[in-house]
Parts: sequence; C-alpha cells; structure tokens
Amino acid sequence: MYSIPTTRLTPTGSPLHWLTDALAYTGDSFQRAVLFADIMRRRGNQYLDHLRQGQPPVLTFSYDILLDGREMDPPTNFYLARIRDRRTPSPSRPSDGKEKRHPLMPTSSPKAPTRPIIIIDPRAGHGPGIGGAKRDSEIGMALDQGYPVYVILFSTRPLAGQTLDHVQLAMARFVETVRDRHPQTGNPAIIGNCQAGWAAALLGAVRPDITGPIVMNGAPLSYWAGVKGKHPMRYKGGLTGGVWQASLWGDLGNGMFDGAHLVAGFEDLNPANTLWNKHYHLWANVDTEADRYLEFERWWNGYYLLTAEEIHFIVDQLFVGNRAQRGRLVMNDQRVDLKAMKGPIVVFASHGDNITPPQQALNWIPAEWGSVDEIRRRQQTIVYMVHGTIGHLGIFVSAGVSRKEHREIIASIDLMDYLSPGLYEMVISDDDDGIRKVRFEAREMADILAMDDGEDDQIAFGPAEALSSYNDRVYRRLVRPWVKAAVNEATAETLRQLHPLRTSRYGFSDLNPWMAPMVHLVDEVKKQRRPVSPDNPFLAMEKIFSDTVSKSLDLYRDCRDRSIESWFYAIFDHPWMRAIANDETTDDAVETFECRAGGLTEVHNGGFADAVVRIMVALAHAGSATRRRSLAAYDGLTGRDVRLTDIHGPVLSEMIKQQSGIMKSAPESALAALPCLLPCRSDRQKALAIATALMVREPDADAQVIRMRDAIAAVMGI
Repeated sequence: MYSIPTTRLTPTGSPLHWLTDALAYTGDSFQRAVLFADIMRRRGNQYLDHLRQGQPPVLTFSYDILLDGREMDPPTNFYLARIRDRRTPSPSRPSDGKEKRHPLMPTSSPKAPTRPIIIIDPRAGHGPGIGGAKRDSEIGMALDQGYPVYVILFSTRPLAGQTLDHVQLAMARFVETVRDRHPQTGNPAIIGNCQAGWAAALLGAVRPDITGPIVMNGAPLSYWAGVKGKHPMRYKGGLTGGVWQASLWGDLGNGMFDGAHLVAGFEDLNPANTLWNKHYHLWANVDTEADRYLEFERWWNGYYLLTAEEIHFIVDQLFVGNRAQRGRLVMNDQRVDLKAMKGPIVVFASHGDNITPPQQALNWIPAEWGSVDEIRRRQQTIVYMVHGTIGHLGIFVSAGVSRKEHREIIASIDLMDYLSPGLYEMVISDDDDGIRKVRFEAREMADILAMDDGEDDQIAFGPAEALSSYNDRVYRRLVRPWVKAAVNEATAETLRQLHPLRTSRYGFSDLNPWMAPMVHLVDEVKKQRRPVSPDNPFLAMEKIFSDTVSKSLDLYRDCRDRSIESWFYAIFDHPWMRAIANDETTDDAVETFECRAGGLTEVHNGGFADAVVRIMVALAHAGSATRRRSLAAYDGLTGRDVRLTDIHGPVLSEMIKQQSGIMKSAPESALAALPCLLPCRSDRQKALAIATALMVREPDADAQVIRMRDAIAAVMGI
C-alpha cells in the first residue's frame, strides 16, 4: 500500500542533454522558490491586513446589517444581514447571456420563489462568510433561484460571559425577524454548515414554531459514532482526559478560547496535506495557483475566539457527552428534543469527510426516531444525501458541489413540504441531454445503519465521559484558582500571538526584514520566467520524491491513528472502567410521545379537494422513487377548479401529509373510499383528469404510475 513509486527514468541522448535538463530544472526551481516565497510573504501581509480591518466576513456579496446582537438582551457578537440581490452582473463575473437557468427557476421575477433562506457558517475557529466566498456558492445558488437570502454573521471576539444559551436566543430573534419580513411565505429555511448545522437543529428543536426546513451540511450530531479504523478524531477527547483541557485553555485566554487551537486540531488530522501536499501543489503550480491559494487562506487564517463558557458547553455537552442525541441536552432551561423539529430535515454528508463522517451526521436519526414508522407518525420528513468523495470543507466550500448538490437542495426546499412523511435519500442524476433530474427514494433505518459497523464500539465512550467530568471537577477546584491568578489580558494575548499558526503567517510577512528582497527579486523572476519542460526527467524525480514524502506522512498518520484507537479501547473498554463509570451513561431519556390523530378514521371523510390530493399522492408514490417534478406538480392545483382555489402553501402541505398517512395506513381502503368522497361521476372524472394532467407525463411516465392511474379509474368506475 505504501510502496515507493517506480516511474522509470530512462536516459535519452548524450550526457550533454542531461546537463541541459539539469540546468533548466535548476533555473526553474530557483524561480519557483522565489515565487513561492513571495506568495508566503503575500499570505502574511494578507493576514495582517485582515486583522487591521477587524477580520470582516469573507463574503463576495454585498450585504446590509439588519440586527446587531450587541444591542440585544442578552448581548452577543452575532448579527443578522441580508444579502443584496445580484441580478446585475458582477464586475468579477460579467454576464455573457449564456448561463443555464435552473429548470425550476422562474422566467420572470414577480413569480419567483420567495421563502427566505438563512445561511449560517461554522464558528469553529474560523470566521463567517465561507458559504458565500465565491460566486458559485450556497448564497449564489439561492440568489440565482430567486430566494431572499439572509446570513447570520459574527465578529472575532465574543462578549465576556457569552454562552450558547445567549447565542440561541439571538438566533431565534434573527429568525423571527426574517419571518416577520416575509409573512406570506412560511417559516424561513435554515442552512447550517458544520457546527452551524447542529446549532440550527437545536434551534429548530426548541423553537419549531419559527423554523422551516433545516439543511445540515457536514454537521455532527452523533459524536460517538464512527467506524473502527477510520474515524480517530472521536477518541482524542477521551485520551486527553476530556473537557478539562478546554477549561484550561479558556482560563489561559483570560476567559476566551483561541479558535487557532481548533484549526490546529483539524490540520493535525491529515499531516500529509498540512505539512506537504498543499504547499507542494502550490510550488508545482506556482504560476497559476497563487490567487486561489490566497483566497482560501484569507478565510483559513482568520482565527476567531469563543468564550470559555461556550467551548466548555460544546466539548462537555456535545462532543464528550453526546447529550443532544441522548435527549439530555438542556438549553435555556428547556430540554432539547430533536424529534420536535417540524419542518423537513435535510442532511448532507460525505464518505470523504474525516471530520464529520456520515455516521456522525446520520446516526442520530435512527437513535432518535427508532423506525421510519415513528417518523411517519410524527408527520416528519427527513431527506439525506451522501457524497462519495468530497472532504469536509468541500461540502460547503467547493464550487462544484455548490453548482450541483446545493443548487438542487435549494431548488427542492419548498417542494419537500409536499413529500409524504418518511425517510428518503435524495438522488441527483443527469440524462443524455445534460438535464439534471432529482428523485427521492424511500429508505429504511437499516440503510443508514449499514454505513456503520455496529454500535458496540460506542460503549467505551460512557466511561470516557465519566472520567472527563471527574477530571474537570478536579481541575476547577484545585488548579483553576492558581491559573486565573497568574493570567491577565496581556499574558493571554501574548499566548495567542505566539501560537504557531499565527507566527508562521506574520513571520513571512513584511514585518520580517529578511523578506524585503523578495519584493524586487520577484519582479525580475517574472520578467525572465522560463518554466521547465513537462518531460524533464528531473521534474519527474521531483514528483516521485513528493509522492514518497506524502505517502510516508500518510503511513505515520495511519500508525498514529491505530495507536490512538487501540489505547482508547484498552483503557475505556476495560471492565474496571465500566464499573467505575456512572450508570447514568446508559440511562436513556424517557420517551414522551403523543401520536397525532388521523389515519383510518379519515378514510371516508373529505370532499373534492381531498380526493384530488389523495389521487395525486397515490400517483406520486407509485413509482420506484418520488420525482421532484411530481412534487412540483402540486403547485399546479390552484386554478384547476373553483374548489381548489385555496389549496396551496401550508394548507396543501398539511393536506398532503394527511392523505399520505391515510394511503400508508390502508392503501386499498383509501382508494376504495374515493367514490364516497366523489359521489358524482362527473366529479370523479374531473378529479382523475386533474391529477393525471399534473402527475402523469407521457411518454416517460413510469409503468407503475400508469398502472396506478388505471387502477384508480377502475375503482371509481370511469
């Protein structure tokens, strides 16, 4: 697996040719070294400039501030902004009139979708704006399709004593403000990236009255889940003793936790990329990669702070304690019940994500609901999508992912209200004409659990949590007073500025006098730039050497991760540790569920509108999967008949859920009852004609849909 590449370098020509190649490669290497060093200098200067500007969001879109959290009670460092519409061409991306329109995007603006979308970026060491740092981004895709877009941003330094309870209250106020600005469109949809995904879920669970669909991209809610041998990040908290380290670093920061520690933890996961690959890629493509590299580094090098209270809550309650999934999380004196969310839930994960693997993004669904029948009884709709290869950042940063996955998720947000309650996988495919198609395939809990290797590996996390709580109590009582006595704001700021991630940035900036010659030298190099020929044998040797270094670092990473995993289970899966651990780790929250009324009692109740919707539901779910265009067809009901005039929006959504429940409970009885709902033969003919015109599109209609239409016609005697 870790064999050294064996590219054969066969000498061709005379020794003079080899000497010529060597000289050409040496000259190219020197020029690349100068250009590379200059990019490092520009990166350092960019870092310092960003600091001087107050580290503003890296958004490429203009925006207006609507609410400032510092002026609210309790105050926070968050604020609400609205993105200005970009229908006019951007100077950086002029319109050529050839951009493809989305098939669901309206051709005229007055009838464009108007449900507001709120996008929240992660607050996990970095700053906000990455969800709109490019034109092709989540924000860009939403604007392209006519949605009003809002973002929840935050400043570098939180207010002293700020807690996640305060942040949740501020976010609820922001969502209420957006809802009130769009009273005719339903509750806002919320898109949360990474840490912001679970924050949005917690908000939706506590305030389901103000939140609409919630999209979670790479958001961990099952912190203990993972596959043995693949996901070592979940073990680190236990092996380092738990949450006490977060308490220590918060105290050393004089009440503030430095986000650079979190970024360093992310970089440590993949030493080959951190120490070599990304720098070698820049070195090898130094003539073309500078702008892309610096654009990303501007966000990656923006280190933001959290309060000691915030990081302690995150590590103790969510990471180590896994309390959100276990129903033990309390925010603002209210227990967080994830099943209380009302709007559709969309989870986007990736097998290539080593920070939030699919198990951590999805396993909370079977843990919370238990079965798909439970999801249906609660009238909930859950949709998930799993990418095959993209990494964690790519889930919400990649332009390619934005143009495909996020574009289709956003285009489907309103239509998901029309999906029958249940669990679905969203599948995107392209036909021969390049037209993108979306379908929702019904799934069972077993499909999610099949991505995992079982739950036995999570037993050891209970003792790890118990030890974490004990260590934190010891630290707070015996050590914290001494640490606080030795720390002030000057020492805290000194520690922050001496962090290796910061020194490696400003150390290569113009603050370093040794970088001064680069300014003049790089101009001369650019004038005389002569890239080496791609077939130069020394360039091939360079690539072999780089590949060897990269694979060696991967080998180190794998050995380290296996060792971490082995030690974790050796310590915390031991019978003695299980006996020492508090039994409350296995005491799950008591289920308090009240089933909604409906089902068989409603089979024979209703009129013309109920019958039409029931027929449409039967046709929409007759095939192997529910196509998005079938969901879009529901919007065509209004105007087809005077009795359907008021059937739209929340009324239509609720009616679809009701009729879906009836069809799921007793499909044969539901169809047999249609003549009771439509006593008049002409009404039966009209109802079937309306449903068929909207749902059955020849000639590519599924054979199962055609058979269902014929069966309904036979039942109604027409």
